[in-house]
Parts: sequence; structure tokens; C-alpha cells
Amino acid sequence: MSAEEAEQRKQSMTSAEHSMTNGNTEKIPKTPKKQKQQDKPPAGGFDSTPVPKADPGYTLKFTFHYATRLPIADLNSMSSDPYIVAQLNTNLPTRHKEDPNMRFRTRTLRKTTEPVWNCEWIVAHVPPSGFQLKARIYDEDPADHDDRLGNVHVHADRIDDEWPGIQEQAYKIKKRMGSKRAYLLRACTAMFSKGMHMSGDLYISVQNLGRTQGEGGRMWTVGPNYWTQHLSPMIGRIAGTKDPGKDGTEQYNFQANQFQLSGPVPPELYHRYVEFKPFVKGMFTTKGLRGRVLSKGLHHQHSRVYNYDRTTTYGVFDRPTQDMTLKFLDLVHFDQGGRIFTYVLSLDGLFRFTETGKEFGIDLLSKHTMHSDVSIYIACSGEFFIRRLKNPSKSFEDQETHPPADISNGPPKSESPKDPAYYELIIDNDSGTYRPNAKYLPLLKDFFSNNFPGLKIMTLDCTGDKEKMGKMKREQFERKKVEGEKRTFVQGDGDSMSSSDEEDLDAQAKGKNKGGKLEQGLHAIEEPKDAVLNWAHGDQARERREEEDDQAAIRGG
Repeated sequence: MSAEEAEQRKQSMTSAEHSMTNGNTEKIPKTPKKQKQQDKPPAGGFDSTPVPKADPGYTLKFTFHYATRLPIADLNSMSSDPYIVAQLNTNLPTRHKEDPNMRFRTRTLRKTTEPVWNCEWIVAHVPPSGFQLKARIYDEDPADHDDRLGNVHVHADRIDDEWPGIQEQAYKIKKRMGSKRAYLLRACTAMFSKGMHMSGDLYISVQNLGRTQGEGGRMWTVGPNYWTQHLSPMIGRIAGTKDPGKDGTEQYNFQANQFQLSGPVPPELYHRYVEFKPFVKGMFTTKGLRGRVLSKGLHHQHSRVYNYDRTTTYGVFDRPTQDMTLKFLDLVHFDQGGRIFTYVLSLDGLFRFTETGKEFGIDLLSKHTMHSDVSIYIACSGEFFIRRLKNPSKSFEDQETHPPADISNGPPKSESPKDPAYYELIIDNDSGTYRPNAKYLPLLKDFFSNNFPGLKIMTLDCTGDKEKMGKMKREQFERKKVEGEKRTFVQGDGDSMSSSDEEDLDAQAKGKNKGGKLEQGLHAIEEPKDAVLNWAHGDQARERREEEDDQAAIRGG
């Protein structure tokens, strides 16, 4: 067949096909596969998976009393700065295997090997099948890495109405995963001190407070409501942010805040990270070398922002009260300076936040990813700010507020009134990382209203209320230019005031920003070096040893 005949045959077949499709039904052209993938929304965001059904559990109060004979981690002071990180494990099924564990951190005590914490942690709906409490004792060392001083495991095989609990019982601190350096120092000290023992004890109580009301299926923290304020001169220097010191001189500082709120967080507030770029999944799941580098970099950023050291301030409330509301307002500086804050709310009600704004030059990748410590699932995220009302008895919409207006009885001319009734918290769901569902913002409002009594709450949807939200944030920004203090604590960069971080993450993953260690690590991915690979394998080995230690402790009972 000649080329001309073949072309004629092709045209006749095309004509016949066209005539067949011009009847009562017209042939619908197929959508290219690539276009289908582009039209499909990225995975993540709101997750409707229900909480697995279970019988009501018990409310337990864990008390970490004190420890004895801890090893010496600091040769200069011949002492340690100990704290405990506790994790509560049960056989309750989770909605997803990526759900975070229940964890609690005590405050750090300074220069002691005989620390007395007496910290309480009350948890609801611990199942009748019992629990495993894993307590790890660390020495805080902001300049280096925190040394592990040992582990303790507490087991309860069954809980019922008659379960007597545990009364200030001593548990041997297991040294297997402890710092070899710390125990070597203790061994050297023991050689010259009579009666000094190598093994220490941790004293713990567990009290049964009775059946938890309502449906079981998930545990949550009842209280107490611990808060911490973290100050970092190093990040303050990078950002160029200053704070008046106690002696009247200015000093660099950066502030981050954590507030444990009383649960339960509404179960509908359940959001997964959004896979808006191919590399994002690897970053959250630590799959592949690129994912491990990104994830480790973000964990490092989180630990720098929420850094525990001698400047960290601790506080606690037994339950939500107006005093607790005033403490929250104090942490955000009431209505001073037109501040806007970025926040993340964890599934267990841990509320993390720092100030944010386009004028800051710290490159911390995704703000919400950093705040969540790269958590796959959270409750909600976005931004918030505070407005002061001229008349606390009137609604927000019916009166002037500061910002944007200058009203009496407060900044910029006088101190902020110390009455929560004068303030309104405006909180939104503006987060590109998790994209919280606007349908459940009323539940978020109720949750914050219960935890901050006396404070008025308004929620805004970043899509449905985009115009209103943008206007109010511009007013905050304009007020900051007029009234802003030298004390400004935030992270983030770029020209957008939004917390949407897709562009920043994309730029970082492509290695466009080469300034910091994380960016240099990303650049190294293109030409992997032995040091990077050894570091990755070292992390895996450490995690494997810790898991083996935990399993051995469980088998040993």
C-alpha cells in the first residue's frame, strides 16, 4: 500500500467514526490522565474517620514525685538539670496509625541529682485493659543535646472500680539507654564517696479517679493546664528582634508559647497534612533521603523555637479560670502593637503559638509544620489576634475596637485593662499545611470559650470570610507600624501575611534558598555524601536501640 492510499484510508476511517458519533449521543472526549491528576484535590485536610467505639474508661492521675541518685551529666557543676518525658500507651485502637502518642513533659529542675517534681498529669478514658507508662529521664543541655539519664516503665494489666492504684512506688531507673558519659562520671565519683550507689529510683503514683463520663475510644488530657514561655536570644539576634532587659538595656529575644488546654478536643477537629507537592509526604513520613533531611531539619527548627533552657518560664492552673485567661492575654501582650499570631492546636489540646508577620526575616520553612513538630495529624491551625472592646457589654460588631481605633482605657496611652470581658480573640483556619475545615470552626470556638472563661471568641474562615479577614489583618498591620514595640517575636518570611506555606516549602525543597543548614542539606541531596548517609543511618540505629529497650522492658514486666 502506497503512502497516499494509507492517508486516504485513515481519513475515511476518521470520517466514519465522526458520523457514528453525531447521532443522538455525542462522543465525549477523554480527559487526559495528567489533567485528571491536576483537577483532583491533593490528599489531606479534613479527615472524617470516626473515633473507634469503646467502652468508657477511667480517669487516672499520674504523679511524678521525685528521683534519687541520678547520674552527673555536667562535670562543671557535678550535677544535672533533669526532667521527665512520659508516654502513655494502651491497646485502644487509633483512627490512624499516624496518630500521635499521649505525652507529658515535666518542668526542668536545676543542678540536682535528687530532683523533686511532684508534677501531676490527669488523663481521661484510660481503658479497663490497662496501660503502659514509659518515663524517660533526661538532662537538659541547650548548648548540646539532652543526655538520657535512664528509663522507667510502669505497667497495669487491668483497671476496674476496685483498682487500688499505685502509691508513691519506687521504680529502678534502667541505665541501658542512659548516657554513658553521665554514668561514667557517677562511677568515678562513687569511687571516692562511701555509700554512693550507681542505681537510682523514680517515685511515681497513679490514682484512680473513677469512670470517665461519655463514650470511650480515645484518651485526652484533663489537666492541669501547664504553660511555658520560651525565650531565645539566638533566634532574636537572627531576626533582629529586641526586648527591654531588666536593667534597662535592650537584648535580643524571641518568644514562643505553649499552653496545655483541658480536653476533650472535639473529635471532628481532625486534620491531616495536605500533599500539595510530591516531596511533602516524604517530609512527614521520613521516607527517602530527601524526606529524612527535611523532617530532621524541621524538628530541629521546632526544638530551637520551643527551646527549653534557664530562661524558660513555667506555670500551671488547676483548671480553666479567668486568671488562666489573663495569663493567655499576657502571653500575647493583650491588644498591644497590632500583633498577629500563628498557632497549632494538637489532638490532645496543646496550644502552640508565636507572633508572625511579613516584616520578619527568619526562614523557618512552613510555619504550621514547624509548630506542629511535623505532626501528621493535628486538630486545627491558622492565625489569631486580639481586639480590645470599648464597651465589654456590647457585641464586637456594634462598637469601636483597638485596633484599629484609638479608644480610651488602654494602649497606646495607658496599660491594658486586666479584665477578660474587654477582649475578643479572632481566630481563623488560614493554614496551607493542614487546611482545616470551616464547617467545624464553631466547635473550635466552643473549645476556646471553655478554656478561656470571660474571653469573647470570633472565628473566621480564610475562604468564606477572606475579604473581612484580610481587612482586619491589614488593620492589625497598620496599627503595628504606628504602635509596634521593639519587642517582636515571630518567624516566617515572604510578602504574604498568610500562614500558607506552599511556596516557601516548594522553594526549600528545590534548594532555591541556600542560606541555612537545612538548605545546605537539601543541596547535598543532589550529590549525597558519606557524612549525610552516616548521619541518617546513625539516627536509624539509635531509634532501633530505643525500640529494643522498650520491648525488653515490656517483656521483663
